[in-house]
Amino acid sequence: MIIGGLIGLILGGEFLVRGSVALARKIGVSDLFIGAVLVGFGTSAPELVASLNAVGSGSAGIAVGNVLGSNVANILLVLGAAAIIYPIAANPKALARDGVFACLATIALIVLILTDGFMFRFVGIALFLALVGIIIFSFINDRKDGGQSDTAELHRDEAEVMDAHVPILIAIPMAIGGLLGIVLGAKFLIEGSVQLARLIGLSETVIGITIIAIGTSLPELVTCVMAALKKKPDVALGNVLGSNTFNVFGILGVTSTIMPFDFPLDQISVPRDLGALAISMALLMIFAFTGKRLGRWEGGILLLGYVVYLVLLLNGPS
Repeated sequence: MIIGGLIGLILGGEFLVRGSVALARKIGVSDLFIGAVLVGFGTSAPELVASLNAVGSGSAGIAVGNVLGSNVANILLVLGAAAIIYPIAANPKALARDGVFACLATIALIVLILTDGFMFRFVGIALFLALVGIIIFSFINDRKDGGQSDTAELHRDEAEVMDAHVPILIAIPMAIGGLLGIVLGAKFLIEGSVQLARLIGLSETVIGITIIAIGTSLPELVTCVMAALKKKPDVALGNVLGSNTFNVFGILGVTSTIMPFDFPLDQISVPRDLGALAISMALLMIFAFTGKRLGRWEGGILLLGYVVYLVLLLNGPS
């Protein structure tokens, strides 16, 4: 069930993004909007559906662990791998804006976990409204100079990387099929993961941080690796920053708005898990701002950090 669910999420996410981008281009939607909204939403759709499914099944640990683990994996695993393939240039203006949003998302996630803020529907609404505000601000900011800003160019590159170049009659069923694959994949993945956690004695949160987080981060990994291979590595950085922001404000915002849930603090290790979340974000900002790029050696450090975190996770308290 887990393997089948992961396949459904990976292929579903890929088809949804490529079908949606191709359809948007065919009907005249700007590359700016495609890159800023469609690509970011599409690559985070697996996390959204998986989290909704988890909370609906009474497995809040999987929902929170999924977002926490995905945000750590996006930086350490996804960006680490992309930087090793091709060094990632960090545009100062794009990093200053999108990096601030991602940092705010990281702080918000830590605070919400420490205070069990997911119990309150108004918190979910506030998170979602914050995401809407971020999207509107980013879009207006990109357009105010005629769409010639560095961040606007970055979003156009995202659209180019994900364009499937398919006719509209194929793009529509491609997008619908991708969405169906995500829904079914999430259902199988959550059910299988809950059973696995019970069988091997790991908490649902640890399963969420590892298997589910890595699985739902694969669309970002595919996007970033493709961008690196096409020598547009700045897309990888923009994709990860946008995805981490969307994961917190969008996924947990929508989930706790629809189904407020309780997440006891004892389901995670605060020093290990929240520490990994904060350190990974700090490392990214330090590497990106100091040298204005993520070199191969810095990518190696990020990947090594992820290996260390997984070892600590699987050998620590379950």
